[in-house]
Amino acid sequence: MRIFITLLTLASLAAVPTPALASGDAPVAIVIHGGAGTIRREDMDAAREAAFRAALEAAVRAGHQRLAAGESSLVAVRTAINLLEDSPLFNAGKGAVFNADGVNELDASVMSGRDRNAGAVSSVRRVRNPIDLAIAVMQHSPHVMLSGEGAERFAAEQGMALIDPGYFHTDFRWQQLQDARERETAGRSGAADFFSTVGAVALDRDGNLAAGTSTGGMTNKRFGRVGDSPIIGAGTFADNASCAVSATGHGEYFIRWVVAYDICARVAAGAALADAADTVINHVLVEAGGAGGVIAMDPEGNIAMPFNTAGMYRASVGVDGGVFVGIYGEEGGVVD
Repeated sequence: MRIFITLLTLASLAAVPTPALASGDAPVAIVIHGGAGTIRREDMDAAREAAFRAALEAAVRAGHQRLAAGESSLVAVRTAINLLEDSPLFNAGKGAVFNADGVNELDASVMSGRDRNAGAVSSVRRVRNPIDLAIAVMQHSPHVMLSGEGAERFAAEQGMALIDPGYFHTDFRWQQLQDARERETAGRSGAADFFSTVGAVALDRDGNLAAGTSTGGMTNKRFGRVGDSPIIGAGTFADNASCAVSATGHGEYFIRWVVAYDICARVAAGAALADAADTVINHVLVEAGGAGGVIAMDPEGNIAMPFNTAGMYRASVGVDGGVFVGIYGEEGGVVD
């Protein structure tokens, strides 16, 4: 299925006002995702759908409020992702999936489009908000990526509280692990068909882009598996000269095809954001056998949200202040 939503012209949701930009300010915009996969309307009850939409709207509005107040794109990305990490609905932070050992292992990355500075963490187990630690690595470490116990030691040095891993447990994710184990025992592939990574991309008043991604990875993962989310160029990329991207999908494919970077490289070479993102997600990735999607933004605040799965949790506030929240493939119109 090829699903593509681009260059959104959207009306504001009337229920909750979005802050207006002051006269003369450069345009700001933000787009977020909460994962892509087999997300069908017929499988979603009304209460759960409403909960997802409310969480997405709250996160994108919170990030946009930061931008409208004159704060940086990095602050906006962090704000939005923190809310998604704190929600048990998404596979990041509180709602992270379990690995094969019944443990939550978390990954995250962030990149600044202004100077291509970046930070990432992988396989952390005691950090409530991994995106915060990725930002700390970017700002206070000579390295780009820290992993496991070393990353947690760095977190403690930075004054971050290390929490009891039990915080991440949710019954829903635990049951997903049991189901995956049963499929494996029965000789079925147990391959994931849902990729609920979270991410955000933002453009601030100074014209700076930033992108961030956070995830619990894949249910029943093993052998120290790390996906694309903490890998700069695969799951996250930002450059003011081209675009910023956060990805969600089958990480092995996003790593091998360097998806986030490829989209921005095509934009840098002259392609429109819409065309670049569509080509990579709905052609290159599909032909390779990979599933998932991205959110992307260029320096003008144009937004693309292509995905080749049945659905993707997503929301945006465009340069005109209009708000969009979507889950299913057919959603791409005005929200009011």
